[in-house]
Amino acid sequence: MNKRRLFSVLFAVTPFACAAQQQSPFTPSLMEELRELQQTAITSRSGYDFLEHLSDEIGPRLPGSPQAQAAVEYVSAEFKRLGLEVRKEPVTVPHWVRGEERAELVKFPGGTEGLTQKIVVTALGGSVPTPSEGFTAPVVVVNGLEQFDGLAPDALKGKIVLFNQAFDVQLAQAGFAHEAYLQVVRQRVLGANRAAELGASASLLRSIGSANFRLAHTGSVIYSGERKIPAGAISAEDADLIERLGRGGAVTMHLVLTPQVLPEATSANVIADLKGSRFPEQVVIISAHLDSWDLGTGALDDGAGVAMVLQAAQAITSMHLKPLRTIRFLAWMNEENGGSGYIEYLERHKAELGNHVAVIDIDVGTGHPLGYATDAAEPYRQMLRPLSAILQTQGAALTRASSEGTDFSDYGIASLDPIVDIRNLYDATHTAADTFDKVDLKGLQENAAMDAVLAYAVASIEPRIAMK
Repeated sequence: MNKRRLFSVLFAVTPFACAAQQQSPFTPSLMEELRELQQTAITSRSGYDFLEHLSDEIGPRLPGSPQAQAAVEYVSAEFKRLGLEVRKEPVTVPHWVRGEERAELVKFPGGTEGLTQKIVVTALGGSVPTPSEGFTAPVVVVNGLEQFDGLAPDALKGKIVLFNQAFDVQLAQAGFAHEAYLQVVRQRVLGANRAAELGASASLLRSIGSANFRLAHTGSVIYSGERKIPAGAISAEDADLIERLGRGGAVTMHLVLTPQVLPEATSANVIADLKGSRFPEQVVIISAHLDSWDLGTGALDDGAGVAMVLQAAQAITSMHLKPLRTIRFLAWMNEENGGSGYIEYLERHKAELGNHVAVIDIDVGTGHPLGYATDAAEPYRQMLRPLSAILQTQGAALTRASSEGTDFSDYGIASLDPIVDIRNLYDATHTAADTFDKVDLKGLQENAAMDAVLAYAVASIEPRIAMK
């Protein structure tokens, strides 16, 4: 699912906006409820305490793993404790497990005979293995997929390809971390396919991240051709080392990656409904994904998102609020390694999607929230403007029109996407450093408050927002 989007077009204050405010569906009593809801959520520690257990005691949650199943049971119990209508909808997930991961440079210019250089490496999710004992091959460094066009036909045959395009840290620190990510992620997802077509024996990637602490960043690889080769990532420092050594001549690596692709397993999306009082058949989703990569404990990606969903649910239920529409609190399974949770939900609920009103999907860490973006049509965006008066009290009044769709857009379901300060999001996500100590309590509380306000507002105003 394409969750993080590029945003454009700040809302302008127009005569329509003034008219919309005069005819606003946000009654004084609803505005008061939203203010109280915001304060209830922003002062709660329920999500933080939930996340501590999820991260520290359950741990990483690869689809198909015992930890993923334990997380399903845990979040189900927490939703039931809040008095919601809870069910677990089966999801078929890939079952990929990590094995031994080892790499070393065994021959390079200026190197002492018999000595090696250790390389920090990790397999990409879904990768096929090397032989159990590994293999040894020369390394060819390229900066992008485009460089393949100029290579000789046999330039990569039997070799290890290293994609060494750096993550643009300056772009990230200027507030465009997702754009920096998009510049390089194609090589992670698709690079192994192109390298395999040209006869390479393995594909390695310079880790995609904004902080270099000799960490390897994992992520998924998607195979599309008949020939599959092992795919991994190495630390940015080691990628630079190989490039420097390669200026003086051939660099040879011994690579061992022994993941296993096991038979598919059954997991579940966890769904918890707070039924609407007037339009119970109409659904507003607030969601995050429950699975995670396994190098760390998935605290930021995306345990924090699930914690925000739970905290929003706790705030709404503790106030005994009665939205007009059903609010569906949802923890997805298998976002990281294929997106089957989203796919199976859409298939299972196809007949009901016409009554799905909006979706808020959370996967942005615990940075300070700035506001939200939506692909709802202009009249509905203007209709939501009174929310800015509430959100500005926590510094989250920014509103934008989103320029990209989601899986839900194909069914006319509007999205409301949190805009969050993600300048440092890619420091730790997908690495061994994604642990509970990286979670910011205040940021988690602020996000939960904004998300609760958005979900309850859209579920409680009589006009139904729409994309057209």
